[in-house]
Amino acid sequence: MTISAKYVLNQALKLPVSDRAALVENLILSLDKPDPSLDAQWLKEAEDRFAAYRTDELTAIDAGQVFADLGKQV
Repeated sequence: MTISAKYVLNQALKLPVSDRAALVENLILSLDKPDPSLDAQWLKEAEDRFAAYRTDELTAIDAGQVFADLGKQV
């Protein structure tokens, strides 16, 4: 971390909790840039999976079962 980033961090830590939360939210939003081509790829994937499910090429697993199975792995 650069000296200027450390300075900003130290100043931010002096802010009230609500201001720090707003600052964090805005910093995260600044990193999350939409990517239309990636969004289009995910949309196609979702549509393909749904079509496969509707034609019985793909089966679904109950969410409760998935979480139960995950709990056994921990």
